[in-house]
Amino acid sequence: MIESRRIQAVQPPIIPWVANLIRQHPGTISLGQGVVWYPPPPQSVGRIAEFQSNPELHKYQAVFGIPQLIEAIEKKLLSDNGILVDQSGLAGASGQGRRIFVTAGSNMGFVNALLAIADIGDEVILNTPCYFNHEMAIVMAGCRPVLVPTDEHYQLQPDLIAAAITPRTRAIVTVSPNNPTGAVYPESVLREVNRLCQEHCLYHIHDEAYEYFTYNGIRHFSPGSISGSEPHTISLFSLSKSFGFASWRIGYQVVPEALSDAINKIQDTVLICPPVISQFAALGALDAGADYCRQRIGDFAGVREIAISRLQQLGDRCIIPTADGAFYFLLRIDTRLSPLELVRRLIEEFHVAAIPGSAFGVTDATTLRVSYGALRPETVLEGLDRLVHGLQAII
Repeated sequence: MIESRRIQAVQPPIIPWVANLIRQHPGTISLGQGVVWYPPPPQSVGRIAEFQSNPELHKYQAVFGIPQLIEAIEKKLLSDNGILVDQSGLAGASGQGRRIFVTAGSNMGFVNALLAIADIGDEVILNTPCYFNHEMAIVMAGCRPVLVPTDEHYQLQPDLIAAAITPRTRAIVTVSPNNPTGAVYPESVLREVNRLCQEHCLYHIHDEAYEYFTYNGIRHFSPGSISGSEPHTISLFSLSKSFGFASWRIGYQVVPEALSDAINKIQDTVLICPPVISQFAALGALDAGADYCRQRIGDFAGVREIAISRLQQLGDRCIIPTADGAFYFLLRIDTRLSPLELVRRLIEEFHVAAIPGSAFGVTDATTLRVSYGALRPETVLEGLDRLVHGLQAII
């Protein structure tokens, strides 16, 4: 017996590969996985008691999410993102409505959207370096990822995106602040991509998992706030990063009303309903609000500046493209070693881990994604010192 040819074509997930190497070398500091060091807010824990006190909540609930959380998300979207959602199903001033679906993380939101809009053989445009789970999901769905390069600063190139559109294109995907590069896309460029989607009858799928992680006064922009974007814009959100919710598996998506029946079918089949205990914890997180994350941005910003200073010790052997968001650098390393070999040696010889850029669609250079979000600042700095020392020795 053999596995599906579709699944055989999907790249193996890189995080478990790196994690296995780390387990083989105890004491390794991981600058790999993209999570935050801080826990969920106290309000989330308090909401769990409310969940436990009602026996009815242990039964299946609504496919799209519990009403209290939907209402809280509506308020958050309007205040933080400028996105007005008409969850009642009545068309807004533009003549189009939108729907919120609570999901098991934003990865599920992406899969929901993909299955709702695309057929086997259709194309989805990804901007490289791209988030590897997006590319994996597209291949799993029997579709074709079309990889469009960003520029040397990892910024979008709308002319190249437009040139990649074919009759089989169904969507353009953008992620800002970006994983894996840390780039933040300007409002003007995201508006241009959204306009392209409108003109070509495509969907603009925009992932906003890192919406609160920006530095140097850079603003995050939500394309879903653009007037007239309702029929063709799909917005994905997650609580994993902002609220320390990685294992709770909770996020949400905003979709055009026209897709709600399709996504209802998909989510009912795959999930039945989002985990209700996680939804109550999410209610507590939204009670705490964006300030819970923003209060910690100063720590991230401080580590970021120190990281840049440490990495600059490598001189021309390491290029550090601008990264004003998330908590990543995607470093370009001047070496003849492959990314996988470089990562292996850093773990085995210097007990520090990063993620090879090849997992994100980078094929023309050796790159490493370095994360400074998962560990306490002092541990991150020790890891950066190991990384710099290791790169100095290896390359």
